[in-house]
Amino acid sequence: MPTLFAPTTAPRTADRLSSLPLVAVCLGYFMVILDVTVVTVALPAVGAALHTGVTGLQWVVDGYTLVFAGLLLFCGGLGDRLGARTVFLGGLLVFTLASAGCALAPTATVLVLARLVQGLGAALMVPASLALLRTAYPGQAARARAFGVWGTVAGLAAGAGPVLGGVLVAGLGWRSVFFLNLPAGLAALVLTIRHVPDSPADRTRPGLDLPAQAAAAVGLAGLVTGCIEAGALGWTHPAVLGAFAGCLAGLVAFLLLERRSPAPMLPLPLFRARAFSASAVIGLLLNTGFYGLLFLAPLYFQRVHHYSALRTGCALLPAVGVVAVGSALAGRITARTGPRLPMVAGLAVGAAGLSGWLLAGPGTPYVALVAPMACAGFGTALTMPAATAAVMEAAPGERSGAAAAVFNAARQIGSALGVALFGTLVATHLVAGLHLAVGIGAAGFLAAAVLSARCIPGTAGADDRAPGKRT
Repeated sequence: MPTLFAPTTAPRTADRLSSLPLVAVCLGYFMVILDVTVVTVALPAVGAALHTGVTGLQWVVDGYTLVFAGLLLFCGGLGDRLGARTVFLGGLLVFTLASAGCALAPTATVLVLARLVQGLGAALMVPASLALLRTAYPGQAARARAFGVWGTVAGLAAGAGPVLGGVLVAGLGWRSVFFLNLPAGLAALVLTIRHVPDSPADRTRPGLDLPAQAAAAVGLAGLVTGCIEAGALGWTHPAVLGAFAGCLAGLVAFLLLERRSPAPMLPLPLFRARAFSASAVIGLLLNTGFYGLLFLAPLYFQRVHHYSALRTGCALLPAVGVVAVGSALAGRITARTGPRLPMVAGLAVGAAGLSGWLLAGPGTPYVALVAPMACAGFGTALTMPAATAAVMEAAPGERSGAAAAVFNAARQIGSALGVALFGTLVATHLVAGLHLAVGIGAAGFLAAAVLSARCIPGTAGADDRAPGKRT
């Protein structure tokens, strides 16, 4: 390896409390989350250029999220076994190369396939990123602040996706939304090699649980496929019912295989900690509502109010502008009081924001939706870093990769479900379907707020820890 990329141990140790490890990890994570939403505004241009219909466009969005969510548990275990830094670097390389494939795709089929590979790279990166932050920032307060920045990046990327997508599509065309990842990916690779310390690897663990991984993939694919195809075929169509049956079969097989496995990729004892279990459910409900809204809002502005891609992106700015403030505030509050307060407050504010979209209709002025967008964005940003801290503090250190994978798998399953379900609800009537979708999302946020109040520790280092963390 060239000397340029082989610093001595001393500088790397010094970097442990610097910002460079955080910059490297968050740059990769920004690309991962950005690519969940950046294509939303670009979809009409993609459809026109590659001659594909609505179903193909749905798979451009959800194909990425499907692989991302489906492989997170497996990749979390891989990071624990091989070392988080090695897995993170591999994910960065795969994601960057797949982004080039997306940008150069000549057909919709090639684009969807490249998005699937992007999902693999994302799944490798995300659980490893949290494990690396836990190692780089060993103090609890410093770690809470790092998770706050990590959550800020997630919120900024999710909210900036439609805005940045609109600007790029208007100025450089839809392929530029994928070319953007190339310089960012290269920079993240160099920074990670030079400045990010590795987390401990447990090479004594038995082989990875491939049968359970296959069962999980079948279950998740059945769920997403059923929700997407129900919009065109109807909920009672044999193909839709078959997809849901496959989901159920995959879930049952997964649980049975995990219970019998000597090295489960989903360590079931983690769920004995109430804070861990509740945080996973909260992550799913949060992403279902927020990402579902981010998918529907551009459709509403473009189809009902006939906004251009650029104007649509700018119209979503209220949901983006408050994200940095909310996430930074969440990191500070969590470091002082624990995660319960920011989670309950954020979920309540987010529920109010989603409910505000019940005002949306053909004649609704844009200004009436500014406050609902701001509340949805701020509430989500306030909740996510605190939920991340809660799930990571509830897990033992040697299972940090698996814990991060469980949490992020729950979140990405929520994202895929939000796009699939909410997209199906608007298939026949956009405004009526939008109202039903935001009602479901708001109810999910309120249910998550109740879970937070009952199950999440109210002070930093509170009593609800995973088995093996008590002394």
